[in-house]
Amino acid sequence: MFAIFFKEQEEVEMVKRFWWRSLVMAFFSIFLALGSAVAASPGVPEGAPSPYTGMVSTAHPLASLVGARVLASGGNAVDAAVATQFALNVVEPQMSGIGGGGFMMIYLAKEGKAVTIDCREQAPAGATPQMFLDESGRPLPFEVALQSGHAVGVPGTLKGLATALEKYGTMTLSSLIEPAIELAERGVAVNAPLSQHITENAYKFNDAAKSVFMPGDEPLPKGALLVQPDLAKTFKLIRDGGPDVFYNGEVGQALVSAVRERAGTISMEDLTGYEVKFRDPVRGNYRGYEIVSMGPPSSGGLTLLQMLKILEGYDIKALGHNTPQTLHLMIEAMHLSYADRAKYLADADFADIPFKGYLDERYIAERRKLIDIEHATPDVAAGDIWEYEGESTHALHAGEAKDDHGETTHFTVMDKWGNLVSYTTTIEDVFGSGIMVPGYGFMLNNEMTDFDFTPGGVNEVAPGKRPRSSMTPTIVFKDGKCAFSVGSPGGATIITSVMQVIMNMIDHDMNVQEAIDAPRIYSSSYPKVRWEAHLPEWVRNALKLRGHVMEEEPSVIGSVQSIVIDLETGKLYGGADPRREGTVIGVR
Repeated sequence: MFAIFFKEQEEVEMVKRFWWRSLVMAFFSIFLALGSAVAASPGVPEGAPSPYTGMVSTAHPLASLVGARVLASGGNAVDAAVATQFALNVVEPQMSGIGGGGFMMIYLAKEGKAVTIDCREQAPAGATPQMFLDESGRPLPFEVALQSGHAVGVPGTLKGLATALEKYGTMTLSSLIEPAIELAERGVAVNAPLSQHITENAYKFNDAAKSVFMPGDEPLPKGALLVQPDLAKTFKLIRDGGPDVFYNGEVGQALVSAVRERAGTISMEDLTGYEVKFRDPVRGNYRGYEIVSMGPPSSGGLTLLQMLKILEGYDIKALGHNTPQTLHLMIEAMHLSYADRAKYLADADFADIPFKGYLDERYIAERRKLIDIEHATPDVAAGDIWEYEGESTHALHAGEAKDDHGETTHFTVMDKWGNLVSYTTTIEDVFGSGIMVPGYGFMLNNEMTDFDFTPGGVNEVAPGKRPRSSMTPTIVFKDGKCAFSVGSPGGATIITSVMQVIMNMIDHDMNVQEAIDAPRIYSSSYPKVRWEAHLPEWVRNALKLRGHVMEEEPSVIGSVQSIVIDLETGKLYGGADPRREGTVIGVR
């Protein structure tokens, strides 16, 4: 449950009525996501007929409500996605916003095709490969690097929203930003995740951020009212003047000044020169389903597809869900794919990517043979993918096999016409760089820290380049029909979170909410394995016997949002992650 507070009693009663109707709607939608067995379509709960033809699933109830209201008023999925992202900037300011970037995947039902929009942050013209090295040539500690102005990439979110709306939407940006303005002005209740994140990240706040999230030098507690007048002001400027006020106006000028206060190099020329890019999605098959996901500069899609193809060689269903044998195979597949990720994947505008070889069946078989089905493999290296690309081996530096530090947010929207948006959006680390643009109320990303700190690899820093990402907005098809969407935040864990939810639905016959709720694991390299609470101790001990090192304490991995389409009826079912305050709202 959530709450919002108003001063006037008349407003209170009005809002109570409004929120109650919305809560009933949200509750019923979530209820329909539950079930004990699966129907013919993956993720669909048996015996729970859905009345819904439109749906929104986000990490926050108010954002879901904003998107659902747009659908209910006749807007399409892109319209609702735009309004939802602006709302998330208000209610989840630590996760995403106009100071960041992301990747949007859109399924256009009438055309029967998926398009992807890259609005990822971009390195400014002043960026250099050595910018994250100290005077001795050693990589800076991450906590130091992220607070530097060098960590801030040129934001792309606002231009991405405007571009998607212009090309595929039906409503105006000025109307879709209004709910976010109201939320920012009236205030929203601080939920448990936001309160915790303020406390944990206060060390990097500039004065502007402290004034909003730490009034009186005390972190806002759960239940406090978060009012953001400066953010409302900025949204009004965008409402009245469009994206140009950000990329070529007073908001941009304030952004440049804030970055340069921390020795960054972003200029107005960097902002005015930023372009949204339409990319071809990457595609692969898993047990008769077509998986469509994001390509470079995101590493998510190719890494996801490669892991699934490796695991397709095993009877995962027979081995059982989250058994030691299944988890062992998943961990080993993760290590193999993340090694390739570090060596080969980066911004395709700056690096040659072996798209064909990456998923070549012969290469997949070669990698699969490296898995010892009983023991962890200590020495996992990248393979020679170029051999399967039909070209001679490229001499590549292996790059940094590091984990992304990030949380991010993901949401998905589907409308009554069958259009679907799967959108992962971010400012990278929680509260990004810690820099709030003074007087304008939005946080700036630290996306540049997704580049390798050590020069020489495919993901080294370069002017105009977009850092490698793990964001994995994904849509799954069956026989050419849209079956379900899935995506998650969580830095490098995004890819494995998406993989596990897909496998839970396809291999283990779980409905969508069961698939999301199930405990997850993550490991990018030997030997450490992250794990979530509720993974049984006997399973963890069995993995230890195979040579894996389980982290001492459980941790939260991802926050998956999903919409499932019943392929027989066309009705919708949603799943939302309880790891935050995930909420599904259906529209009749």
